[in-house]
Amino acid sequence: MPAHSLKSIQKIPISLEKAWDFFSNPANLQAITPADMGFTIVSKHHGDAMYAGQLIEYTVKPVLGIPLYWMTEITQVKDKEYFIDEQRFGPYNLWHHQHHFKEIPGGVEMTDIVHYKNPLGIFGKIANTLFVRKKLNNIFEFRYKKVEEMFGKWNDL
Repeated sequence: MPAHSLKSIQKIPISLEKAWDFFSNPANLQAITPADMGFTIVSKHHGDAMYAGQLIEYTVKPVLGIPLYWMTEITQVKDKEYFIDEQRFGPYNLWHHQHHFKEIPGGVEMTDIVHYKNPLGIFGKIANTLFVRKKLNNIFEFRYKKVEEMFGKWNDL
């Protein structure tokens, strides 16, 4: 079965440097994640800057408040342009998340592209149809609104 994908684009009225500094810092991820996800970073010693090979460990509670362990690796980083995180251990058979940043007049265009594949074959596909895709879309919608609250709404005049 093929992987599923999601794409989110948001224009933010801040500098590229400010966007990069915020979104490339794992400590800020909790601030843009819905509270009901129970998202907590459990690993320590990330270093002062994101780097390829960096491992980040979390617990999340995506379904019924049941905590799950999740480890991602930052596999690629191009300063102020993009970074990619991939699941090394966790709830998916595949999780590949690209974070792209592009300076535009008046701010930054941020693009997230996620490819994911659920476990359990046909049951995972059914779960995706019933609730997984909706949950992921809700997380990205929450982030979109939270980023607007934190940095301001984009004005397309």
